[in-house]
Amino acid sequence: MRVALSFARVSQVRIVFVNTAEHDAEIQDQFTKQAVPFLERHAHSMDGLLELMADCAQVRARDTLLDVACGPGIISCFFAQRVRAVIGLDTVPAMLESAKRFQAEKQLHNVEWKLGQATSLPFAEASFDCAVTRFSFHHFVDPKTALLEMKRVAKPGGTILVADVTPREEVQDRFDYWEILRDPSHTRALTLKEMKGLGEDAGLELHRESHFGLVMELEDLLAGSFPRPGDAERIRALFEEDIQADRDELGVSARRDAGAIQITYPVAVLAWRKQQ
Repeated sequence: MRVALSFARVSQVRIVFVNTAEHDAEIQDQFTKQAVPFLERHAHSMDGLLELMADCAQVRARDTLLDVACGPGIISCFFAQRVRAVIGLDTVPAMLESAKRFQAEKQLHNVEWKLGQATSLPFAEASFDCAVTRFSFHHFVDPKTALLEMKRVAKPGGTILVADVTPREEVQDRFDYWEILRDPSHTRALTLKEMKGLGEDAGLELHRESHFGLVMELEDLLAGSFPRPGDAERIRALFEEDIQADRDELGVSARRDAGAIQITYPVAVLAWRKQQ
């Protein structure tokens, strides 16, 4: 499926219209394939970002935490060493199976796993002290509803934390173009302004904003992805053109280092509080 995108402006966020059923099928396909390689490649490669998320979340040992779109359990297991109990939720069964293996490897006994949708969380209102998600919003067709659901299940005074890529507005469309080539389950990355606007629209109070440059090698990124035939070559050509022209139209500061193409994803970590 090649998703045809159309856009409309609602409040501060541009809404993406896609075929939801087809997008859900794409999510299942892509992340079933990525379940094992993602964990193998990234279990210990983003420790700096994990520590930043923990610092922004300001969790306590007595807290309960929900990890939305938990994937192979990296975030859930990281926070499980800092809080009383964690539930990791994902819509892809293969990801949850990978998460269970990672939990066993870490010998953690305070993590549970749940199959479910981010836009319809299967939990009662005010169930968690903290709700977090990382690198999920750019896959969501409806990030606004996902954030509202995180707010709903958070306790009054609780924290809702989102960490995701936030390209600059002037390169946003080009960023989305090559990311969809790399991973067809990508919908649209929000700018920092749009991400903060979601929180404002949800009635949340922003109490912490931090930024992180996630450095990756393009070939390593492609090796853990499942683009369609020919699309990896298209991506390489786009980056070669970007570097040769000495511009950053792809939004990730592409450059050559020892012959390899290095990129830096701009990641924002936003922590909101639900009012008492």
